[in-house]
Amino acid sequence: MSPLRYALVFSGQGMQHAGMLPWLERDDTVQAVEAALGADWRARLGDPAWAGCNAHAQVLLTGLALAAWHQLAPLLPPPAVVAGYSVGEMPAFCAAGVMDAPTALALARERAACMDAAAAAAGTGLLAVTGLAAEAQAALRARFDLDEAIRNGPDSVVLGGLRGALDEAQPAAESQGARCTRLNVALASHTRWMRPAAQAFGRVLEGVALQRPRVPLLSNALGRVRDAARAGEALSTQIAATVRWDECMDAVQAQRVDAVLEIGPGQALARLWLQRCADVPARSADEFRSAAAVAKWLLARAAC
Repeated sequence: MSPLRYALVFSGQGMQHAGMLPWLERDDTVQAVEAALGADWRARLGDPAWAGCNAHAQVLLTGLALAAWHQLAPLLPPPAVVAGYSVGEMPAFCAAGVMDAPTALALARERAACMDAAAAAAGTGLLAVTGLAAEAQAALRARFDLDEAIRNGPDSVVLGGLRGALDEAQPAAESQGARCTRLNVALASHTRWMRPAAQAFGRVLEGVALQRPRVPLLSNALGRVRDAARAGEALSTQIAATVRWDECMDAVQAQRVDAVLEIGPGQALARLWLQRCADVPARSADEFRSAAAVAKWLLARAAC
């Protein structure tokens, strides 16, 4: 049997729900999340306004993803490659050894604060758009002064901009046959509106001792991360830069993995992977009822 080679990917913001990761034990990291938020997170996620609040979501998703990985890691070999989607880079960089869990959780709070401060200048948001060709996307961005916040594939993007512009852009896109979804995110992550946040978070990171990744690590903005300096640059840059998830998936595919495991709420990243590379299985930890079941499924991929 060949050694298992799998990709570990961490979800971003927007899919958090009260029933997520039902198998998660209330370990020290989960308790730290609860202390930071001052709330029972499962109960509070039933409130869409609370769930969509940037300061809550970034701490919650970082901490719970780290707790899930901490509980899974003893059951699995090290991953062949690690990546995170948007705020999912915080637990991803931690899982790759760039920082420890308390540092990642503290940085998630700082990241959210920097972004909220930048967002105070204007009301912005995000709109997922699927089914428009690149030329039509470019015309839509130019017409409504929007940025490409996330690129999942040729016809699957997330656009960011002023809320009023997004209100007008959505029916314009839908009239061309696009499928549109307003995301439950209270600001335009990964756009020009977040440049002050990227600069502020960069200053925060200057005071943090980061480490060289122990496993191959991919950045949404800068590609492969090979040392601590690049890690810090990547974490700050991506706040105001397009999440090039399509390129991340290409880089994962180049590692010739046997499977992809998503950690976080929902199955969005697993589905995106399967649309792109259906012959390599992908599932989300959110689908399972126990950590042992996650590990059993993944370890079985080595025998396939």
